[in-house]
Amino acid sequence: MNFSQVMDALTHASGFELYRLRAAIDRELDDPKRILDIRKLLRIGQRIDYFDPRENRACPGIILELRPKTVLIARVDVKQQWILHYASINLNGADTAIQEKVSQGLSRQAVAVGDIVGFHDREHQQRHGVVVRLNDKTVTLIADNQRWRVAYALLHRIVEGDATTIQGEVIQKR
Repeated sequence: MNFSQVMDALTHASGFELYRLRAAIDRELDDPKRILDIRKLLRIGQRIDYFDPRENRACPGIILELRPKTVLIARVDVKQQWILHYASINLNGADTAIQEKVSQGLSRQAVAVGDIVGFHDREHQQRHGVVVRLNDKTVTLIADNQRWRVAYALLHRIVEGDATTIQGEVIQKR
């Protein structure tokens, strides 16, 4: 079963089934043997990528301290320190994008901090901006030097060519 099949199964699970699954996953993540297997591959000063669920993306860090159940890292891009669970470290370079099918707009799992997305404002003008925060029901983004809060269902992907005006000339076919 691949990751997208697992995500599809999760969307059809009941709340109780999800809660039981979370309890089982937490037990596995806290297994001392699993933690020790990960710790053996790490050293202080090592550059790593870890998955940040708040930003829904991989973030760079440097290991500062290996603790019994957690690891202290310095996040490279924002000069902050974080205590992480060992399992959040992406040792194998796995794809961290969590994509799911949505009938309209984008889902919370399909958007990450730093993404460029578009939406139509209340005057039906097309706007696009950079995601700066993921909220439960909305995205906070900066568009046209203004801070906007937009529902996920109103967002759409911006193709690179849509984000800026392309200069050039028309070439006529013969």
